[in-house]
Amino acid sequence: MHLFLDNFFNIPSLITVQALLWQGVKFTLLLSAAALPLSLLCGLALALLYSFSGRILRRILLVLIDLMRAFPVLMMLILIYYSLPFLGITLGSFAAVVAAIVLNNTGYFSEIFRAGLDSIPKGQMEAAQSLGFHRAKAMIYLILPQVLRKVVAPLASNSLELVKTTSIAGLVAIPELLRSAQIAQEQTYNPTPLTAVAVIFFVLLWPFSHWVSRLEQRELSGRSRT
Repeated sequence: MHLFLDNFFNIPSLITVQALLWQGVKFTLLLSAAALPLSLLCGLALALLYSFSGRILRRILLVLIDLMRAFPVLMMLILIYYSLPFLGITLGSFAAVVAAIVLNNTGYFSEIFRAGLDSIPKGQMEAAQSLGFHRAKAMIYLILPQVLRKVVAPLASNSLELVKTTSIAGLVAIPELLRSAQIAQEQTYNPTPLTAVAVIFFVLLWPFSHWVSRLEQRELSGRSRT
């Protein structure tokens, strides 16, 4: 037991590298704060574009969305950071990571918004237009509020996964939480920093995860009543 504690819960080692771990927390939060709203906005924009498009453009958008979802986010980061410079486009490490995460999650968020839009009866839009509402105005004031209520649970669940995806940033030397812990482990020759990362992620994400679970349960109970 003493050997286990000394290897995975070594307090002196943890104190030595606490600055590195806090740096990792900062970069993880910054990446999440940059990528999440952009992913939501791009996903909503794609879903709305699909809703207002004709048959041919819809098929093109579906192919694009499927590619975003199917392509591994790690491969996206490699292509963006290492391949784009050959085309004369160079992004910094932080921007490349955000771009890769946004591209990947835009596909998922757009499908969620698209499913929400499809769940609204088409008669509502037709009724709004018959009352003199422009289609865009009816979408903003009538349709979207209903859509957001329907999709808040899957949006929250995917947002949780997005935060975890920030760990890919270590590939381009951004000291996010996991990368910082690996550096700390190399300095202390002790895996305690990795244990600390697990605890930090749990503390940061468990309340959000619990809230997502409650949303999903509420949605399921609402469906069972109907």
